[in-house]
Amino acid sequence: MTMSDGLDTTTDPLDMTPVDVVTANGKVVRKATVAGAIGSFVEWYDYGIYGLLATYLAINIMGEGGAGGVFLTNVGFLVSFAARPFGSFICGYLGDRLGRKKLLAALLVLISGATAAIGLIPSHAAIGVAAPVLLVALRVLQGFSAGGEVAGAMSFVGEYAPDARRNFTMSFIAVGSFVALMFGSAFSAVLITALGDDAMTSWAWRVPFLLAVPLGYVGFYIRSQLEETPHFTALREQNTVARNPLKESLTSPRHLKAIALTIFLPALNGPGYYLLFVYMPTYLKTSLGTHNFSMLRALTVTAFSLVAIVICIPLMARLSDRIGRKPVLALSAVAMAVVSYPMFLLITTGRFGLACIGTVVLAIAFSGHAAVIHTALAEMFPTSVRYSAYSVGFSISTIIFGGSAPLLMTELIDSTGSNLIPAFFSIITAVITLVSIAFLRETKGRPLAAS
Repeated sequence: MTMSDGLDTTTDPLDMTPVDVVTANGKVVRKATVAGAIGSFVEWYDYGIYGLLATYLAINIMGEGGAGGVFLTNVGFLVSFAARPFGSFICGYLGDRLGRKKLLAALLVLISGATAAIGLIPSHAAIGVAAPVLLVALRVLQGFSAGGEVAGAMSFVGEYAPDARRNFTMSFIAVGSFVALMFGSAFSAVLITALGDDAMTSWAWRVPFLLAVPLGYVGFYIRSQLEETPHFTALREQNTVARNPLKESLTSPRHLKAIALTIFLPALNGPGYYLLFVYMPTYLKTSLGTHNFSMLRALTVTAFSLVAIVICIPLMARLSDRIGRKPVLALSAVAMAVVSYPMFLLITTGRFGLACIGTVVLAIAFSGHAAVIHTALAEMFPTSVRYSAYSVGFSISTIIFGGSAPLLMTELIDSTGSNLIPAFFSIITAVITLVSIAFLRETKGRPLAAS
């Protein structure tokens, strides 16, 4: 790895301990950013297509295409989130002890293999209950991998990024995740258009899952070519790597307070990410009770919102590097609280054009949160425990506010008869995030803490 010749003496903003970090030059930072974004693309393509193709999984794996099958498929979605804390505990410990690079490359292999295997599961008609059992087992592997991926990828790029542009640099990981969903939506839409819904239901639903093999190989190759981050390398050279980062995270009052904030600050991330983009095609096709949305039209609506958020995320991240993390997070939370109800009213009309407007406005409102949240979380912890503490808190948050969202929304819509339940969930979580921001320290432009 090529480094600049000079040393950047970085000061820990929490304990004021000076740490000498060799700053990577611009070319290396860009390479690390691309690797992080491509890795994020692969991870979240694999993770996202499950939600995008939930109705086909219900028919083929659960053996029922109606509400019961969708319910069981959403249970499979939730199960993967229950596995995420295990991934965050184990991967966080290994990442803070051994480094970020090799672990992140291995996680890509794990989730890509599990995703491809989903595409190979025999149908419920062929092997009966073994089909959903296999699906759940593979979802556990996906959840384990995702539990270690988010904090690891964000820590990796954040520890390369310059202080003044850290949020903008890290934002491309978030962009990668949404581009992955956009690619998954577009690829699925192309298959439906070219082959027809009958072929998609019969066998073509497997193709997007099998595509994980070449995508995973590309991501693994790119990640494996990088060196360890400058900040972790500095810890290793100075023999200050934490002996037990997980224990240190869970026994330090300061870290425990930060972990608690890591659980509640991203509350909006659940409805923002999983409802607006992963669950939305299923919501449009099955939950609205209209016949206006085929799966193709539902995926197209989602694709418009994904384009909007991909454009807005870097802009919001750059704004955060200028005015701070807290103002942008607060603005996004307020915007989501204000627009969620009227935009879901547009979506529930069942009209394609109004649904596109509703989802695009929601995507723009959410973009500030999506752009900033992970940078704010990464900056809360020192390098010695960043991977462990960040991943544990965020995994718990996704179980509470994210993984349960599709299942909870489906059941509440069925029991209440109201298609506006997702709007209320969005408003409630926006308020939780807004309150949590009051406890967040502003970290714009500050150097990363070391230990």
